[in-house]
Amino acid sequence: MNIFGWLTDPANWTGSGGIPTQIGYHLLYSGVALVVALAVAVPLGIVIGYTGRGEALVAGSANALRALPSLGLLVLLFLIISPVVAGQLVYVLPTTVVLVLLAVPPILTGTYAGIQNADPDAVGAARGMGYTKRQILVRVQLPCALPLLLSGVRGATLQIVSTATIAAYLGLQGLGRFILDGRAQANFSEMAGGAILVAALALLLEFGFAGLGSLVVSPGLRRSTKNSSPAPTKAAA
Repeated sequence: MNIFGWLTDPANWTGSGGIPTQIGYHLLYSGVALVVALAVAVPLGIVIGYTGRGEALVAGSANALRALPSLGLLVLLFLIISPVVAGQLVYVLPTTVVLVLLAVPPILTGTYAGIQNADPDAVGAARGMGYTKRQILVRVQLPCALPLLLSGVRGATLQIVSTATIAAYLGLQGLGRFILDGRAQANFSEMAGGAILVAALALLLEFGFAGLGSLVVSPGLRRSTKNSSPAPTKAAA
């Protein structure tokens, strides 16, 4: 069976192990990890952007988190957690921790960088109108930071979705099941089909975040973001 035949086979779209069910599990794991990452990274990014303290430490830590080997860390966490945690949580918890660690750096960076790079003219105007520091943060800096914040969330989401396939290594469901089971059975059509589904899901979420950005970010901020991008340099003669 070729890849197109596997993707269009009605048997693969029904039952507890069918494509819709596995997409649901994949989105569930990804959604939980994204919510946890947002709860950690956004408040911390706001504090760093507001106070200007700890930026170097956090930036270094974020780069270190990005360099962690996901599969190796997953196995290590499972070995550490398994003696003290029972039930399905012993598989879900390591997977969630790995995905959260991957998602925190782009969200954190986007949050504090957006606050620090808020339009200084807007901040100065708010200060001249008598706004307190907290009012400037809430009414000026956070709205100005929204494009970079959403960009960080979008990058984190794509990172999570593409990496959530590792959940299958611990016996969990998700699109990674097709890749892992296809490899075990030497069914390369199933492996390729699973990879295509992951890529398609990531693209759909990418378009979704692009649409969300056009809805929640004001046109003025979108124009200023485009205008602030560095101009292309001419090649030396």
